[in-house]
Amino acid sequence: MVNLEIKAEVENLDKVTAFIDEQLEAADCPMKAMMQIELAVEEIYVNIAHYAYAPNVGDALITVDIVGDTALITFEDSGVPYDPLAKADPDINASLDDRTIGGLGIFMVKKSMDDMRYSYQDGKNILTLEKKLR
Repeated sequence: MVNLEIKAEVENLDKVTAFIDEQLEAADCPMKAMMQIELAVEEIYVNIAHYAYAPNVGDALITVDIVGDTALITFEDSGVPYDPLAKADPDINASLDDRTIGGLGIFMVKKSMDDMRYSYQDGKNILTLEKKLR
C-alpha cells in the first residue's frame, strides 16, 4: 500500500495520474484496466479539487493497494461531506433536452469499476474504487 498526499488542486492532476500509473505498471496492469482506472481517478480527483473545499483548497490523500489481481484506490479528503454514490444515476436514454446536468462522470466511474464504496469517518470523505486487473 502506498500513499500520495497532495493539495487538492486541478493543477496537480498530472502528479496524481503519474502516481497511479506507477503503481499500476508495477502490478503489470493490462492497458484496458489502466485506462478505465485513469479515467475514474481523473473524475474523482477533479471533483475533489473543484468541490470538496470550495472556495478554499485542502489536501487529498490517495492510496493505492494491489491485493492479488485487484487494485484498490482510495481517496480521502476533509472537505464537505459528499457521497457520490447516493445520487441517482442519470437517465442516459432521455433526450438531451430532458436530461439534468451533472452526474454523468460519476455514472461512468460506477460503470467502469468493479465496486465503489463511500464512507464518512472522522470528518473525512473516504471513497474506494475497486478494479480487477485480470
